Amino acid sequence: MNRTSEQDFENAIADVLLASGYQRHQSKEFDRENAIFRDVALKFIQTTQTKEWDKLAALHGDKTGDRVITALCKWMDTNGSLSTLRHGFKCYGKTLRIAFFKPAHGLNPELEARYAANILGFTRQLYFSPKNQQSLDVTLSINGVPLITVELKNPLSNQTVADAIAQYRSDRDPREKIFDFKKRTLVHFAVDTEEVHMTTRLAGTSSYFLPFNQGRDGGTGNPADPQGRNYRTAYLWEEVLQPDSLLDLLSRFLHLQEEEKLTDEGKKVKKETMIFPRYHQLKAVRDLVNAAATEGTGHNYLIEHSAGSGKSNTIGWLAHRLSSLHDAHDKRVFDSVIVVTDRLVLDQQLQNTIYQFDHRQGVVQKIEEDSRQLAEALENAVPIIITTLQKFPFVAQQLAKLSEARGESTKSRLPTRKCAVIIDEAHSSQSGETATKLKEVLGGEELHQKAQELAAEEGESNLEALYRSMVKRGNQPNISFFAFTATPKHKTMKIFGRDGEPFSKYSMRQAIEEGFILDVLQNYITYKTYYRLLKACEDDPNVESKKAAKALSRYMRLHPHNISQKTEIMVEHFQNYSRHKIGGRAKAMVVTGSRLEAVRYKQAFDKLIKEKGYNIKSLVAFSGTVVDDKIPEKTYTEPEMNGGIREKDLPEEFATRDYQVLLVADKYQTGFDQPLLHTMYVDKKLGGIQAVQTLSRLNRTHPLKKETFILDFVNDPEEIQKAFKVYFDGATMGEEVDPDRLYQIQNELNEAAIYLDPEVDQFCEIFFAPKQRQSQADHKIMNASIDKAVSRFQDWLKNQEDEAELWRGKVQAFCNLYAFLSQVIPYQDSDLEKLYTYLKHLALKLPKRTSSSGYQFDDEVQLAYYRLQKISEGSISLHEGYASKLDGPKEVGSGKVRESDVPLSRLIDLINERFGEDLNEADQLFFDQITEVAAQVEAIAQAAQANPIDKFQLVFSQVLESLFIERMELNEDLFARYMNDPEFKELVSQWLGQQVYSRIPKTMSYRPQTKSKSKGNS
Repeated sequence: MNRTSEQDFENAIADVLLASGYQRHQSKEFDRENAIFRDVALKFIQTTQTKEWDKLAALHGDKTGDRVITALCKWMDTNGSLSTLRHGFKCYGKTLRIAFFKPAHGLNPELEARYAANILGFTRQLYFSPKNQQSLDVTLSINGVPLITVELKNPLSNQTVADAIAQYRSDRDPREKIFDFKKRTLVHFAVDTEEVHMTTRLAGTSSYFLPFNQGRDGGTGNPADPQGRNYRTAYLWEEVLQPDSLLDLLSRFLHLQEEEKLTDEGKKVKKETMIFPRYHQLKAVRDLVNAAATEGTGHNYLIEHSAGSGKSNTIGWLAHRLSSLHDAHDKRVFDSVIVVTDRLVLDQQLQNTIYQFDHRQGVVQKIEEDSRQLAEALENAVPIIITTLQKFPFVAQQLAKLSEARGESTKSRLPTRKCAVIIDEAHSSQSGETATKLKEVLGGEELHQKAQELAAEEGESNLEALYRSMVKRGNQPNISFFAFTATPKHKTMKIFGRDGEPFSKYSMRQAIEEGFILDVLQNYITYKTYYRLLKACEDDPNVESKKAAKALSRYMRLHPHNISQKTEIMVEHFQNYSRHKIGGRAKAMVVTGSRLEAVRYKQAFDKLIKEKGYNIKSLVAFSGTVVDDKIPEKTYTEPEMNGGIREKDLPEEFATRDYQVLLVADKYQTGFDQPLLHTMYVDKKLGGIQAVQTLSRLNRTHPLKKETFILDFVNDPEEIQKAFKVYFDGATMGEEVDPDRLYQIQNELNEAAIYLDPEVDQFCEIFFAPKQRQSQADHKIMNASIDKAVSRFQDWLKNQEDEAELWRGKVQAFCNLYAFLSQVIPYQDSDLEKLYTYLKHLALKLPKRTSSSGYQFDDEVQLAYYRLQKISEGSISLHEGYASKLDGPKEVGSGKVRESDVPLSRLIDLINERFGEDLNEADQLFFDQITEVAAQVEAIAQAAQANPIDKFQLVFSQVLESLFIERMELNEDLFARYMNDPEFKELVSQWLGQQVYSRIPKTMSYRPQTKSKSKGNS
């Protein structure tokens, strides 16, 4: 017998499912015309709804069965099988159910019995068509209604999941009743022993299958069974398709998503998509729900899911599940679920999704007006509340107004209820003061009582508000946080993670490999700007080097020649390469370094496009009003430059065919989803998380979008790779902050004697005074207590500016560190809270550093030389190198130190030296290639490992000459100079030797006996 056949694969699946509660249904029992197991459906209805059946039988007699099946099939044809399963169907005035789902609690035995009566059917080789004898490998049904189909393939028989997908596309007619969208089957699985793929809509060759895999080593695929006894895909039938799991999926996961989309002609069309959770979504929601049911309230959960993970649906499913969650004792776990989001699209999507699960109105309330509306929703314990974080600081006063309006005693706090808070995007704002306000509001009565007790214990009952401020910072026993993010920071992982680990992870690598987002670094071109500045003024003024360098850089960036040259590269590239992508609908984003640069680029783009006669239109995005640096009293605003388009309408306008290029300055670099965005031109320094978030605007998929493109004028590809690598496989926590560091900074601040303890106490006694003890004179006294410290600081600033500035830095460091650490460490130290409150207000009144205004070098400097040159092209691989860890804040209290003054002419020379003048980029590229090759030469590697640098240089110089000779045709001018100019040859040899030596790992370290003389710089 062939032990590698597909039939054995079927047998293995059948054994598991039949043993778990499925019943075998034969294909001959199937009504092909109506696509239903008729007898099974009638048996279920008769058994579970006897009263309704008897009343119908009294009317229809022997034809009752036919009437019921006809009504059921018509209802499914009109409303869909999923809606019918959830809400039943009408038959001659009677509501009948074709399925019963598990109740949220076990308090109703009748509901439990009805749930147990569901009949789950398993059919092998189902002959489904009235037209032919085609059959399906496996069909799963519930109470006679076919819902799941499975096509199986066995790689050992030389067929894979790809063949199963091809079979669905070519041999499964979507017009057959069983495959007709929504009307019967809801999901189709293509399965082999290695992978699972699925689709919820068969559409011939256009059928779109999604991976339904667990993920392996952070990427796509499935892990092998650790015991080596089972298939990699066994989780599908041993977990996902188990009876309770399948019924749960139908009850609380599958939903019909309806979207209005604009056609190319500008018409609105409705698109329906049946949403079935991907594996990581299903697992994340179930794991979170199970943990919450077991652990109860007062716990935090970090969900690190990459872009492309389907976060909106995951949040919708989680919110719905948590809102009706009961524990093992059938007690409700949460009274309310609060979804904190800034995304408008999530509001309606959540409401539509949850209404499909639960037809009751008022389950979901979106807070779209003000904090009064939020206060009312919290007071009424609305099951699911969608709001922004910014409304919470004003809830207390709104609660007071509501109680006054009802004629009750003034009450500014809620009863303590159990709350689940789902954070749509967990970032640094969740570790700030606004987030602690949320905790204070939701902490309710019990938080106030705890503060009263602590104040009484410390003999400071008059400072209850101080202790309330302390208590609200820590974890609240009645609140659980579920924080979602694709790019966590150290603070996020520390506050919401568990031992620095996320509760659930879906990595960028897996999202890319599964095709849910694009790898934006696959096509990456970098340019470098080479220029020479000349001093144009007769005198040679002394300037502060760092500030002047920034001014010179700004002069260069805004120089008309720089803007025009880069604009020409971008416009020509877009016209000739990008605009034809995505079926001629591709769009581009230009990321600029400042608002004024965005203005200049917008002007330059429109001018060049008009001159060339190209059919390209641009929009610009920046905040506020920009003042022209050339034309007095000339200002610019975004709507004015965009022909009157309002800021809030810009994304919708950009999505139309009218516009192709969006120029941005610190806008639309996060949270902007535009699948037609294909190309990005970067003229801004990006680093760390900002680089990831900005460049990831390109990663959204589109059926016609095969790749993306980035042209970068500023950034080093190695730095970009380093930034993305942190999140490619998921972030990891690095070095943590020492909690005692907070006390060290406190001592350092105290030693300066800028403030005195009695002044801190005086300020806090008034600031935290009960409302009934507050007076109009309080504001005056608080200012007076701070002004004493301000005066001392002013004197210090005059005499010892650098030391004073370092102290100012420590003030900010203390405030930031306390705001963070007090959320993860229960300090319960009222002195720290007092000092934190005092210093926050003192920092606002400290005089700003006296320094000269920014330099303007328009008349003092001229651009003498300028060249843009492409220096790299290709992909930036994320599969190489090591990911940096996310360390906690280390350098605290660092202040500014004034840069030394240098002559303007010398500073210009330094900048010109840095950008090169005698040697061009082709020469530098030649040197880089030599360095790369030399580092791979075995003799050089051995010499580096066995010798100190001075002895290594002797070996290196001998090999280097041969490397030059081998590559002489690549740069004949440089080769000739190297061979004929001894001083140049020595300089190059020494410099390249140092580069190569530093690259090669050493097994021993050497200390040079003499310092080598430097004869040049790179």
